[in-house]
Amino acid sequence: MTTAILSALPEEQSSLLQLLQKKERLTHAGRTFCRGFLYDQAVVLALSGIGKVAAATTATTLIERFGAQRIVFTGVAGGIGEGVQVGDVVIASDYLQHDMDASPLFPRWELPGYGSARLACDAALSASLLIATRAYLASAVAHFDAKNRAPQAHQGLIASGDRFVATAQESGALRQALANAGHPVLAVEMEGAAVAQVCQDYGLPFAAMRTISDRADDSAHVDFSHFVQQVASRYAGGVVGAWLAAGGVGGTTYADSAPASLV
Repeated sequence: MTTAILSALPEEQSSLLQLLQKKERLTHAGRTFCRGFLYDQAVVLALSGIGKVAAATTATTLIERFGAQRIVFTGVAGGIGEGVQVGDVVIASDYLQHDMDASPLFPRWELPGYGSARLACDAALSASLLIATRAYLASAVAHFDAKNRAPQAHQGLIASGDRFVATAQESGALRQALANAGHPVLAVEMEGAAVAQVCQDYGLPFAAMRTISDRADDSAHVDFSHFVQQVASRYAGGVVGAWLAAGGVGGTTYADSAPASLV
């Protein structure tokens, strides 16, 4: 089974790239893909860039050209849920596009043609990733701020949109609006919902881990840059590495996937 590991920014998976064995670098559709093995598991590492369209393009390429049979997204997000703090990790149970609004034709946030606002992640794949996350965060090396508060693992709804949420007013309004509609959101970012939609269309298992880099408030732009450089890559390497080393369990095989070699 070929596992695709997708991130938006280089820093979000640099530690995994360093561990990649039998590395083969390939370019397609303006993206660079690195194929090889991590802990004896066949993987393809890819960077989507920022935003939903870029993420969807890359996810489709991973499936069509590289034979990915499941996709795991690792990166950072802004925490907006109660109790979700910088340094925590959120494993997505499902996704929602917070900038989707086809009303009055459809209810706000509902995806036309899907009958729902939410896109579910693969339950088994997410559960195994959550176990790996909890194990990593329990280790002393993960506690970058252990004197004040040990990082926590959460699981729940993540919202994506083509906007960097960077003010307390905006994040508060988004959290309240979604909560009022029955969508209690834990974190916000810019790619995951698009990848979830592509994976649903193709019938592929999808899971995502997002390390909280900021609180999506007025200091988000300051926290984000520092955190991505100093912490996010270490978390990705630790959690995804431990998950793969344990066998990368979870998710079902996509029977109609393309061959692993380039066409």
